[in-house]
Amino acid sequence: MNKLTQFLTTAVLALAGAAVHAAPDQAQIQRGEYLARAGDCIACHSAPGKPAFAGGLAIDSGHGIIYSTNITPDKKNGIGGYSEQQFADAVRKGVRADGTHLYPAMPYTSYAKVSDADIKALYAFFQSGVKPSTYVPPATSMSFPFNMRWGMGVWNYFFADSKPFVAQAGWSDQIKQGAYLVEGLGHCSSCHTPRGFAMNEKASNSGQSNFLAGGELNDWPVPSLRGLPRWSETQIVDYLQTGRNNGAAVAGEMTSVVEHSTAHLQDADLHAIAAYLKALPPVPARGPAVKPQGKEETVRKLSAAVNLTLGERLYLDNCAACHFVTGKGASRVFPELDGATVINADNPTALVNVILHGARTPSTDKAPSILVMPGFSRRLSDSEAAALATFLRQGWSNSAAAVTERDVAKVRAK
Repeated sequence: MNKLTQFLTTAVLALAGAAVHAAPDQAQIQRGEYLARAGDCIACHSAPGKPAFAGGLAIDSGHGIIYSTNITPDKKNGIGGYSEQQFADAVRKGVRADGTHLYPAMPYTSYAKVSDADIKALYAFFQSGVKPSTYVPPATSMSFPFNMRWGMGVWNYFFADSKPFVAQAGWSDQIKQGAYLVEGLGHCSSCHTPRGFAMNEKASNSGQSNFLAGGELNDWPVPSLRGLPRWSETQIVDYLQTGRNNGAAVAGEMTSVVEHSTAHLQDADLHAIAAYLKALPPVPARGPAVKPQGKEETVRKLSAAVNLTLGERLYLDNCAACHFVTGKGASRVFPELDGATVINADNPTALVNVILHGARTPSTDKAPSILVMPGFSRRLSDSEAAALATFLRQGWSNSAAAVTERDVAKVRAK
């Protein structure tokens, strides 16, 4: 064998060995798939009737429509040509391979906390565990000046926290794992942390009192997750795993989160999340907006069915068969109304949405049946829906402000 042949043989063997060494194993791909579930990637990067992860989901930013991108391993239209570093920069910094900034509808401000090992597993999954698709999503269309993506670099400078995850002193290993999932891949703060004037999250980690303190997003009230004083750890796990527990059921955007993400997490991770949320100091309770009617008085009036207000009559006609005169509902079937967060929220939009359009639980492995609450938009006028919502917000021990016809009309118009 001459020297040239020997050199070429050695080089080929070295390259082959490097390729074998670099190729992800099945365990790593499966780990990446699990992490993609934790990050709820499929919910945003899949559109009805299109391949999984091929993008095209329309997201209304308030300043235009953002369409999610194709993140399949297609070389031309997806991320098949991304190196691992380019993938990491997109996930954690919001910068595409061509240097273009992503909009923070992609929660890179949370994903910045994902560890190097988990980035590697995610990269393995998206390169080797996802079927390539040539689908080209519609182009994002934002109004001026938001269509100038370079401006996101300025926004990132002022508002994006690129620091890695840091556990707080005194946390157990379980709480650390829960915090890592919630602060990072779970990106729970995207919805549950109040936002500032530039749509920036007002807090970025567990050490800040505003983190997960609730607020509003797209005019939808979002509850605080800090401490969850009305729920036990088991109730939190049940809710995340099945979309329901013995007192509540999901509605709105959380339905998709349970269906595509949290219902697929391992029990240990769900308990870690629950333990972490319970460990957070709760938001101080606000004083009542109005004096509640009182549990006994509400039950007495509904039971007697005499001298009822319009709201009380509408409740008996439309709601009492499932939620009962006590407002307690049925465990894991009909949600409890007395004390419910969605009913007592400062903003009644979510409650009015449920009254008009109904709600349905997702089908999960541990709760395959879909429970449906019908909407009453065709049955109730704006004034009737307002009267019903007002009764719900002031009956039993509930103590929220009244709902107006204008509140209902605004929701109906959307």
